[in-house]
Amino acid sequence: MLLEKHTFSLKKIVPAKTWIKLLLIWIIVLLFSIWGDILTGEMTYIRALVIFSILLVTIISAAFGVVKEADELAHKLGEPYGTLILTLSIVSIEAILISAVMLGPGEFPTIGKDSIFAVMMIIMNLMIGISILTGGLKHKEQEYNAQGTMSYTAMIIMLGGLSMILPNFIKGGGNGMFSTTQAVTLSILIIVLYGFFLVFQTKGYSHLFMQPKKGCIEIPFKDRASLYKDIKNSNPSDRKSEILIRTAILLAMILPIVLLSHNMANVIDFGVKAANLPIQLSGIIIAIIVFTPESITAVKAALNNEFQRTINLCHGAFVSTVGLTVPAVLIIGLISGKTVLFGLTATEMILFFITLLLSLMTFSGKRTTPFTGIMHLVLFVVFILLVFYP
Repeated sequence: MLLEKHTFSLKKIVPAKTWIKLLLIWIIVLLFSIWGDILTGEMTYIRALVIFSILLVTIISAAFGVVKEADELAHKLGEPYGTLILTLSIVSIEAILISAVMLGPGEFPTIGKDSIFAVMMIIMNLMIGISILTGGLKHKEQEYNAQGTMSYTAMIIMLGGLSMILPNFIKGGGNGMFSTTQAVTLSILIIVLYGFFLVFQTKGYSHLFMQPKKGCIEIPFKDRASLYKDIKNSNPSDRKSEILIRTAILLAMILPIVLLSHNMANVIDFGVKAANLPIQLSGIIIAIIVFTPESITAVKAALNNEFQRTINLCHGAFVSTVGLTVPAVLIIGLISGKTVLFGLTATEMILFFITLLLSLMTFSGKRTTPFTGIMHLVLFVVFILLVFYP
């Protein structure tokens, strides 16, 4: 009976289709582990397209698996822990893909900057714009926690300014590069600042990142958190087992992305050069591949009238991207001797400042205004336009 109970629980937690997906993903990983160098060696257009399609489907399937497990953990652990797990999982994937491109055969000195800036434009304009517009069409004005949102914005200004604006106005290593001392010091400062922000977000001020509740009778944040915890802890043993199982599945979904990232980097390198496309497109492709599942989750949250969760996902993703990717790229550059350029171009700086100002105006109150969603979407279209027609 005990065995049957645990077997039933395992099937309920992890359905058969998840095991099948995981098996297929690992079969692809095994194939590329054995024949990857041969397949991505002498590439033709047709071969590159086929390999890219296989890798793209595999990586996105794994990323959706990561999102699903992280989302389930979010329900078990509550906010902001759940969103944080999802965001850190996705951003880790991005850092891995960028690192793979950097350590590949070509020279991509701006891949870190291009990816981070693409993430900013995709998340802060495209996804926020879609979320505000679709959420507004369904629920009109949507509430969010202004204090928590402003904390995110402050971190975006601080981290984005230090990593992508500052290099254009210092001597550093020359040509917009950080010197070794600057790179090491800045990496440490960003990690420390991001670490303090995580403590701030998850400990004494976690209520600033929770969805405000409507109604006259309101359970205080601390009491609601305790009540939520008591409900979830009704069967501590089963809950702990489920958390461990889902964490293991999440890691099993992330690892294939790590192992396939080198092959994906080679294909992207070949495609961008062969098609004579803008070099920034490599960073945009990485950002789209990585953040598509999380973006869908953010839009779903807006449609469910949980706009604070949308903000936690979108703004939190960009803060985590800078907080994790910048130190990783700088350290890899120092160790490998590769050139790393983080300074934005003049056009990118204008878009950066417009995005920040628009975000400040969008989230200066306590409710969303659907029309601002259109503004964010227009700014994203301008970004794509300038990539191909600078």
